[in-house]
Amino acid sequence: MHAPTTPRPATKKSRKAFWLKQLHMWHWMSSAVSLIGLLLFAITGFTLNHAADIEGSPVVIQKSAQVPPALLARLKAAVPDAEKAPLPPAVAEWVEQSFPVKAAASEAEWSEGEVYLPAPRPGGDAWVAIDLATGAASSEVTSRGWISYLNDLHKGRNSGGEWSLFIDIFAFACLVFAITGLVLLWLHSAKRKSTWPLVGLGLAIPAAIAVIFIH
Repeated sequence: MHAPTTPRPATKKSRKAFWLKQLHMWHWMSSAVSLIGLLLFAITGFTLNHAADIEGSPVVIQKSAQVPPALLARLKAAVPDAEKAPLPPAVAEWVEQSFPVKAAASEAEWSEGEVYLPAPRPGGDAWVAIDLATGAASSEVTSRGWISYLNDLHKGRNSGGEWSLFIDIFAFACLVFAITGLVLLWLHSAKRKSTWPLVGLGLAIPAAIAVIFIH
């Protein structure tokens, strides 16, 4: 009978193959997650850089309505001590049904005779004003077009908490993509002599521009 054999320790070559496989897996996974975001941020980076050359034509829509007496009484009874406070839930629901704004999640500005609800959004702006004496409500919604909308998404302007969370996840995926790419470059650099000169060029060009031309 043959004595049982013990498994041989992994060789240096097999360990390298294992880590190389892991790096390739994380590299393509992070690239897949961040691909659409990278396209969006690359395109909007160009449009933001040339914002003065890309003119938009704002579209303004105005609307008016009358707050029902029962809701107006509830609104008057809810006047806060602070200058800013949310609308009462029932009033916020009516505002959202009457005007194209999200009222429940916004803070209104309360004054002696008026409630003003700002509702900024990506690519535009909006507001609703309610006269506390008469219940007359009016709104104005401004849209500056798709390019302005995408530019504001790039900056995270008035985009909400969900979009902010997406940007954090996207940034982390890009970080994984960049770090694994750098390690893969290092592993293959022995056979590709131009690797580090090109990497150095990617650092030297923006550094030189910043030092020489930006004051």
